[in-house]
Amino acid sequence: MTAPKSPAACLIGWPAAHSRSPLIHHYWLRTLGIEGGYVIEAVPPDDLRDFVLRLSLRGFVGANVTIPHKEAVLALSTPDARAKAVGAANTLWFANGELRSTNTDVEGFIGNLDASASGWDKADEALVLGAGGSSRAVVFGLLERGVKRIHLANRTIARAETVARQFGSNVHPVTWDAIADVLPRAKLLVNTTSLGMHGQPALDVDVARLPEAAVVADLVYVPLVTPLLAAAKARGLKTADGLGMLLHQAVRGFELWFGQRPQVTAELRALVEADLTKT
Repeated sequence: MTAPKSPAACLIGWPAAHSRSPLIHHYWLRTLGIEGGYVIEAVPPDDLRDFVLRLSLRGFVGANVTIPHKEAVLALSTPDARAKAVGAANTLWFANGELRSTNTDVEGFIGNLDASASGWDKADEALVLGAGGSSRAVVFGLLERGVKRIHLANRTIARAETVARQFGSNVHPVTWDAIADVLPRAKLLVNTTSLGMHGQPALDVDVARLPEAAVVADLVYVPLVTPLLAAAKARGLKTADGLGMLLHQAVRGFELWFGQRPQVTAELRALVEADLTKT
């Protein structure tokens, strides 16, 4: 009699090698005593449909989804209300044989802001950079927490306009060139682009133009302290880094795949930090 295979999940992205998600999930599997696995699957866009539709046949109980596939997987699964509202999914799992999707970036982003920059939600105006899947999750979370006005800047203004139409009159698209004009009014600045990530161009934003007591968040976590966060810290501003969001957004997926809810601990953060900063 063949022993049942241990449950395994994967990360689907292109590229995906920079991800620390395996480190996080392997830590939880080990500390909770669960037999299971988590691997990276680099899947180019042309192969995404076939890969996702054969996810179970490939031996996976679910998956995380990262750039650039978060929007495309909606059509390949049954999204829940949050994934539909955000227009992007980052977590896949099976329920009664059906492939379902959700978006845990919302709770990851908001949970990290609450933990890192208490009082951030007093901000009445925010500036969000980027208009992709992560940006939609950020905008959804900010609106849910009552931010009155969100300026959304993207290099392609049409994409920002599309997101603004989806979320309503509190979201205002602005051109990339207009960022400097908006900064003095933004009590919260959020970078959802890949600018500032290792191997990517720098993000050219002058944090000196932000109001005093503004909060700066960056979804990039490689490097851990991006140039944007370094500049904000030098000004004495509260910051929220991409690693905190990564840790918090991972909780629900793990619970869906492996049946136990893990905790974001100081030990886990230290483990991932050490991995991010080693040479």
